[in-house]
Amino acid sequence: MQRTLPPLNALRAFDAAGRHQSFSRAAEELSVSHSAISRHVRGLEARLGVPLFRDLPRGLELTREGRIYLERIVPALEAIAEATEDLTHRPQGQVTVNSEPVIAERLIMPRLGAFRARLPDVDVRLEASSRLADLDRFEADIAVRFAHTGVLDTPGDLLSNAAVYPYATPDLAASVKAPADLLNLPRLRDRSIGIWEAWFRAAGVDTDGGTDDGWRPSSPLSYVAALNGQGVYLSSAECVSSDVEAGRLVQCFDIGIQDGAFYLVYGNRSMRRPAVREVRAWLLEETQTFRSGTVAGENQPNG
Repeated sequence: MQRTLPPLNALRAFDAAGRHQSFSRAAEELSVSHSAISRHVRGLEARLGVPLFRDLPRGLELTREGRIYLERIVPALEAIAEATEDLTHRPQGQVTVNSEPVIAERLIMPRLGAFRARLPDVDVRLEASSRLADLDRFEADIAVRFAHTGVLDTPGDLLSNAAVYPYATPDLAASVKAPADLLNLPRLRDRSIGIWEAWFRAAGVDTDGGTDDGWRPSSPLSYVAALNGQGVYLSSAECVSSDVEAGRLVQCFDIGIQDGAFYLVYGNRSMRRPAVREVRAWLLEETQTFRSGTVAGENQPNG
């Protein structure tokens, strides 16, 4: 029986445009021009006889028919990719990792070159965003997310529940002799308000509740300030590991507290692809030293 199939390039263009809700981002993903994506999608719409997108003042939106069609064809495209990988006996293809910015910038990106050298046929696309990608709608294959307590309500693995410690440049760290000395220095953080108060409590320092600065720069700016000796940075080990290994930061005291955990989460179908499984295994391998057996739901001393 002859199958009624649209051109594969048109389906790939529609798949990318539908996931990103953008012709420009689809063009970037597929390394083609914006006009090529538009041409393929409009040709597909003409072939199907239904509009797949509607134009908005600031971008695109899938129509009801487009959303249903996307949900139907994506598993088929994934099956083709999976069959190809199985036949060639090597993981290949694109894997999109949507990550909390702090993990993307400081843990994954510095190590990504080594992964690409090991598996050059797997194209890891790293997206740094605090917005949780809709994995079931194929906005990403894997996501890294932080939870203050408990576990995330989605399939996944514990990536890191490393304790939080104060870090500073070697010169600044040498100037402090006791935990109470940190009360006299600018205190920087990448977590919620109250984290310094919890640390001082674990260190046995009475602060009368006056430990958090009124001004909190964004997490990247806090980190840059710490690297330049402008304050002490309270963070978990996986977020500072590269600079600690390089000697740019040192841990001030061996007093830590638990404050949530980072999780690796994935959609219902993403783990079928060998390339996605390889990226998952690599991320778990790179973070194994940052995991303990339990996840604390409350801040507790970990000294």
